[in-house]
Amino acid sequence: MTTDGLRFWPVTDVGRVRDGNEDSFLVDKKLSLYVVADGMGGHAAGEVASAMAVRAFRDSVAKARDMLDDYEKGTGNVSRKDVLRLLEGAVQEACSEVHAEAQRDETKRGMGTTLTALLIIGSRGFIAHVGDSRCYLVRQGSVHQLSEDHSLINELLKRGRLTKEQIEKVQYKNAVTRAVGVYESVEGDTLDFDVLAGDRFLICSDGLHGYFEDTEYTKLFDETPEEEISQKLVDLANERGGKDNITAIVVRIPDTESGVDKLARDVNLKMELLHKMPLFRFLTYQELVRVLNITEVRSYDTNQEVVAEGQEGDELFLVLTGKVRVHTGDTVITNLLVGQHFGEMALVDKAARSASVSADEPSKLLVLRRRDFFEIVRKDHDVAVKLLWSFLGVLTERLRKTSRELGNEREKDAVKDVSEEMFAEVGEDT
Repeated sequence: MTTDGLRFWPVTDVGRVRDGNEDSFLVDKKLSLYVVADGMGGHAAGEVASAMAVRAFRDSVAKARDMLDDYEKGTGNVSRKDVLRLLEGAVQEACSEVHAEAQRDETKRGMGTTLTALLIIGSRGFIAHVGDSRCYLVRQGSVHQLSEDHSLINELLKRGRLTKEQIEKVQYKNAVTRAVGVYESVEGDTLDFDVLAGDRFLICSDGLHGYFEDTEYTKLFDETPEEEISQKLVDLANERGGKDNITAIVVRIPDTESGVDKLARDVNLKMELLHKMPLFRFLTYQELVRVLNITEVRSYDTNQEVVAEGQEGDELFLVLTGKVRVHTGDTVITNLLVGQHFGEMALVDKAARSASVSADEPSKLLVLRRRDFFEIVRKDHDVAVKLLWSFLGVLTERLRKTSRELGNEREKDAVKDVSEEMFAEVGEDT
């Protein structure tokens, strides 16, 4: 799938309270780049900050057009990590320019802006994000927030010091914890993911998403002609208060003629099976995407060995298609089907494999390596807590199962001893 046929609908509005519009947006059709920024600062400085940021970000990306073309052609010279580094650099470039302008003009000191950008290259999407503007993915009847708010509200929610019901009582509801330009540099988030035919994206400022529950988007996208969705969302935000500037860009990936394509089936299968695993059950969609990005798919022929008993392992395996058998020599212990997994302890333990695993038929397995697992745990505190908590749950359940089995064996031994005693007594009586 190429970017040919991409459609987009941008709308911005001052809202019902503000005198000026400090939101800015940018669409570059040649780059397939979409950016929303929400400025902050007095004396119209917010408007300056957001406009400067989107232009500087776009210019930085445009300088690397040849590199992006190489990535889309699949020459092998450019990786997705190179594209992510490019976006990180573009965020820093924007931050540096906005901050420098604020230093030159005292009336603009402290100005800054959020920035949320979506870049589409072939069948891959890339996001760069700072602040509390958002990027949503609407896919096959579900809506997923792909960006995470860098805001005081979100930090309090994550730490359990605030409930959603208490948000309205917070004094500084619009306070952000990261912004482009307030300081000379800023830590931005980046994410890449598979783009599927029919996907729709919403990039918007908090003046819009602050008036909607995530569950509302799906219905609105389903019931509204796509060319009217951006305006519909802005109108509803105004009807519900319009206390801030409002900006929305809706982007639509063209459908394939054959409906759901192979890439969509593969991505959906991997996401569904990952989410069902106890280890990943607490992860958000965005976090699952990050995990999926560090996995690989391996194919095995019938009777081909996957892991060998006694060898040190460092990989978790999830059966995507086919069937594998767990065995010791020629003795089959069990069979694993689609959605079942093995080897999760290898992610944290260097012990040798306790059994061999071989393919019973042509099979595809999703593989997660220990070093990649530790890398994502090291970089993302929230993911680390969720994964380690899940690991604790898995270990606890295994301990309970082992305890039950030992208890059953002891009970069987006790019954056996009593029976032998009784038979012995009967023998003596006779």
